[in-house]
Amino acid sequence: MTERSERPISASGAKTFKVAFDLEAEGADWPPVSVERLWGEKTDVRFEIRVLNTPFFVRGIAFGDLIAVRPDHERRELVYESFTAESGNSTVRIIFMRNGDRRVIENGLREAGCSWESISEFANLVAVDIPADIDYRKLRKWLLAKVESQDIELQESAVSAVHRGQLPHFP
Repeated sequence: MTERSERPISASGAKTFKVAFDLEAEGADWPPVSVERLWGEKTDVRFEIRVLNTPFFVRGIAFGDLIAVRPDHERRELVYESFTAESGNSTVRIIFMRNGDRRVIENGLREAGCSWESISEFANLVAVDIPADIDYRKLRKWLLAKVESQDIELQESAVSAVHRGQLPHFP
């Protein structure tokens, strides 16, 4: 688990940058921000970035995915332009409905091999990274049981082709 403000260290030693993702409103109160900034590292391709953390609000992006960015000189930041390639990882968001169950759910995520990020502004929300080698069918069944028992709300934000292939009837 990491706090969003930490600058990630690139495994390759590449320089890291924040990339702005402009968000469109999905509802009156969602998402609660208009821009989300994710850490990324340069690749060998010009204006391509590998995402180094798990998004809270951006849909369709997971840890390790490759994206194209463009410099926005007016805003003085890099801005997301398009999706390039998926890493095989998936992203889900969990909202904890009962504080007493949080430790049980976090332990289950840890045992499954997942990591997650949290931020203090949204204390009951975590962004979960599901690595490509995880059996998502088993994890999803467990998560949906937690939804059914009203322990959590779940949003499958970015389900990779690897994980979709494990689910015969994925929406």
